[in-house]
Amino acid sequence: MATIPAPSGRRAVLRQQFSAATPASGPQAEAGARFLPLDAYRGLILLLLVSDGFGFAQLPSRGFYRLIAEQFEHRPWGGAVFYDLIMPAFLFMAGVAMPYAFARRAQQGFTRCDTTRHVLIRCLRLVIISQILVSIDDRRAHFSIHNVLTVVAITYLACFFLMRLKWWKQVVTAAALLAAHSAIYLLFPGAGGAFAQATNAGARLDRWVGLASWNLPWSCVTLNLVSEIPLVLFGVWVGTLLRSGRPRAAQMKILASGMAAAFALGLAFSPVVPINKWLWTATYTLYTTGWSILGLLLFYLLVDVFKLRRAVFPLMVVGMNSLFIYCLNDLVKGRIDSCIAVFSGGFRFAGVFAPVAQSCAVLFAVWLIAWWMYRRGIFIKV
Repeated sequence: MATIPAPSGRRAVLRQQFSAATPASGPQAEAGARFLPLDAYRGLILLLLVSDGFGFAQLPSRGFYRLIAEQFEHRPWGGAVFYDLIMPAFLFMAGVAMPYAFARRAQQGFTRCDTTRHVLIRCLRLVIISQILVSIDDRRAHFSIHNVLTVVAITYLACFFLMRLKWWKQVVTAAALLAAHSAIYLLFPGAGGAFAQATNAGARLDRWVGLASWNLPWSCVTLNLVSEIPLVLFGVWVGTLLRSGRPRAAQMKILASGMAAAFALGLAFSPVVPINKWLWTATYTLYTTGWSILGLLLFYLLVDVFKLRRAVFPLMVVGMNSLFIYCLNDLVKGRIDSCIAVFSGGFRFAGVFAPVAQSCAVLFAVWLIAWWMYRRGIFIKV
């Protein structure tokens, strides 16, 4: 049984909530059970965001430090480093959680109509929250399509309806979306080439219909949504597998096979369609799906196979309140950073590792807030 460490008496509600938590496989798996490896995985991704990659991107750009720093800063154009895997992991995990969430609602007696209404309202709330955060961050009221919560909302809604199709139809749809996305770039190349930063088909289309300003200051394009939907759908398939009742060993073999296939396809087609985060190319979708499955597999091993739940428990605390932590990061992390810097002096005594120490201190402060909420059973959802 995948459970979390026993807390203080204040958390009787949480004891009851997680007493039903079971491994993802097996005939005794319950519809409403949480898949705790997913909470831990989500927690790691959020901690990477809150800490800005633990401050490693600010290490000196020389020698060994440069090798580390480059992995924690988005590539300016083309390719993918460690930090470029965060957004895909967000989308993938949203997909994995969908079968669990909908099964829980069905168990509670909600009809398909009720669930559809819930999904529509939830997506609308996510979009509203995202636009508030973006406007506050940019200090001006405006609309932006390509930010995390808006993309999650749109792709979540699309996959909710795709889940109603037979599996083979879902496969055909995912393949068609990726193929169509690639074809648009290849068939309508710009002056600088099919995947040039300023003249690619997606950028030209955004300028033509007046959507270019919706993605600023990023180099993303609205067309990215076409290839982001399959990534969430791949997560849905993984979540469905984890709830299928197959033996754990069979599940892990299927996941490993899917991971290998995603890596192989992404790399095999990359000479034609380069791996590019900002255009969210089909190869980027496939390549990052491989990494996302690998991350989930590792946490599956740690939590449900090796039973190292105490080791990943700090991540679960954050992962169970993901929306709150994401919003907190956008709204007040800068203030927390400033307050800590007053007393830490920015950890200048740590030399080149000062940014790392400062980022980790901010991270710890945010984690304490998540821990306080966890102990009191406070979980923010939409």
